[in-house]
Amino acid sequence: MKTRLPLKFGSERVNGIECLRVRVDVRNQEESGGTGWGEVPLNVQWLWPSELSSDKPSAEKRSEKLREFAGFLARQIIGWNLKGHALNIGFTILTSCLSDAVNVFNADLAEGERIPFSAAAGVFSAFDIAIHDAFGMVNRVPLYKSYCGDFMDRDAASYFSASYFSDPRSGFMNTEGLFPADFFRSQPLRKLKVWHLVGGDDPLTESDISAGMPDDGYPILLRDWIRRDGIDCVKVKLFGKDIQEDFTRLVRVGDISCEEKVSWLSVDFNCTVKEPEYVLELLSRLSKDEPEIYDMLLFIEQPFSASAVGDGLEVQHISALKPLFLDEGLTDWTILGEAKRLGWSGAALKVCKSQTASILSCCAAGSCGMSLMVMDLTNPMLAALSHAALAAHVPTLLGMESNAPQYYPEVSLPEAEVHPGIYRRRKGEIDTGSMKGNGFGYRIDEINRTLPEASFVCGDRMEEKVK
Repeated sequence: MKTRLPLKFGSERVNGIECLRVRVDVRNQEESGGTGWGEVPLNVQWLWPSELSSDKPSAEKRSEKLREFAGFLARQIIGWNLKGHALNIGFTILTSCLSDAVNVFNADLAEGERIPFSAAAGVFSAFDIAIHDAFGMVNRVPLYKSYCGDFMDRDAASYFSASYFSDPRSGFMNTEGLFPADFFRSQPLRKLKVWHLVGGDDPLTESDISAGMPDDGYPILLRDWIRRDGIDCVKVKLFGKDIQEDFTRLVRVGDISCEEKVSWLSVDFNCTVKEPEYVLELLSRLSKDEPEIYDMLLFIEQPFSASAVGDGLEVQHISALKPLFLDEGLTDWTILGEAKRLGWSGAALKVCKSQTASILSCCAAGSCGMSLMVMDLTNPMLAALSHAALAAHVPTLLGMESNAPQYYPEVSLPEAEVHPGIYRRRKGEIDTGSMKGNGFGYRIDEINRTLPEASFVCGDRMEEKVK
């Protein structure tokens, strides 16, 4: 699917994406059957940025390898024959099985074609979401009500090492006997504040409009989006290369936001900043020259490399000014204790990192008092539903990001017939009230979408087809 405008972030542009949709059929101990669905956009510019490969293969080449890995992984998952709660299954795959599968898949590939673990985890996330949905469907329970002692035989603490919660510097609470549901909101939110994204190439004013930009009835300029959707929170992509360019871009967005009575801004660097002093200088200039915009800045997202926590980068001097959130750097829920010690304020959850990792990151953050946000990977169709469900249940700092309506607003029309509040932002919010029933509450039987023929089919159904 093509974006109506290119989305620029980090070092690359997204002109279109493809989605991986997975169906999983399961049985429980009573031999009752259930079907679950999962979907994620395979956005290689985020899952597998070119700088992670020595010869920088094209986006299409990286996408091709992820498609191949999806088929390979489907066969592996069938062969592993895992049982138990969906969280247990996801945990086992993420912590042991997946790395082995990646090593086998990469064994005979040239160096530039070998997929990194982060990209493999993104592919797995579609399967993981489907497994979680299937658990709810087969046990006839809304998924988020299954993350408790009535359905789980392991508490939240059991997914961490015995020593993880003992570090006094991280201020962990005792999680023994607590389950993931104990870290959720007491009641899921039906309406969520929505963050509108300003990509690096997105036009701000009439002077930015160039030939070839769409005339399709949807807004192009930031001011028009704010007015149409009642936007109250704006997220800005910056590039961490030229401080004057970043400052000017942020001020331009901030001025429009102030004029339109927007309450909050955030900035996202997507790992492009090399040194903490860059962020400190930007904040210093903003505080001195544009205090109103500085006060609107609610948090800063992932300025530094995804390896910043592992590298021991101290960031307390930044988070003392503005909250600092991990995104690409949240490579493992067990790093959050160390991240807090280094000065990080919170973590950005994404279902494209898997439902399992998102739930366990929620537990880890909640146990040490870190904040959470739920961020978008331009999730359309079913992917938008699992994304919204996560944000409705975990205690975010403020709402969730939702930018698929900006970049391909008509891709999700069949889903929007059933869930209009998810795909059209109104009064600065999305409405999750249509999500009902077991599993994620997709109501998939009511969605009139014609799917393409499956790229791969595994298990008994494939054998019957071959015969």
